[in-house]
Amino acid sequence: MSDAATSIRVLLVDDHALVRSGFRAILESEPDIAVVGEAANGDEAIAQAAALTPDVICMDVQMPGMDGLEATRRITADRGGRAGVLVLTTFDRDDYLFAALEAGAAGFLLKNASPEKLVEAVRVVASGDALLAPDVTRRVIARATGTGARGVGGANGETPEPDARLTELTEREREVLTLLARGLANAEIARELWLGEATVKTHVSKILQKLGLRDRVHAVVFAYENGVAVPGETPAE
Repeated sequence: MSDAATSIRVLLVDDHALVRSGFRAILESEPDIAVVGEAANGDEAIAQAAALTPDVICMDVQMPGMDGLEATRRITADRGGRAGVLVLTTFDRDDYLFAALEAGAAGFLLKNASPEKLVEAVRVVASGDALLAPDVTRRVIARATGTGARGVGGANGETPEPDARLTELTEREREVLTLLARGLANAEIARELWLGEATVKTHVSKILQKLGLRDRVHAVVFAYENGVAVPGETPAE
């Protein structure tokens, strides 16, 4: 394993010890990842997150006592913390998905995902990016545009007035927002626009700041609600 100072520090939260052991074996086989702690419920997760300052928390949803969704809310509300939360669950349910994203999770992955997907997800979240797989992106879009009161086209088929905050974005920032809405990660946006990944990360930060949005998930919803991206466009595969 690489030096702990340069490794991605991961906290595993799951009420089943065998599940934690399996995740630990997968993650610690990677030279750039170190599992620094484990927790069996939400209360332990909050305490361990404060004590161990992990980069990524792999969070189960259903646990005795405080569940993973409430723990995620409390951890992400701590502005002094740096951890990104990757929610891992057995259940592919929209209520879990949207509750996790609204709680501030940076990613959502099913436990039956391949070991490679788990490792990739941890690295994406550790980089400060959000894990919005194409299927998750489609569901976010459907919720934003199909059931929202201000969805694209509106309930009466009328096009809503674009949010005035869009005028604050530069042309390049609008391009980045459009690609972000398709579910592209920073590295993919960088390749698409022939930019450095650090430059894209700066653009994303400025977009969130100018639009007053909390995270990339809210940026996706904003983009579709305001016509920056169009429902029916194929998210990145």
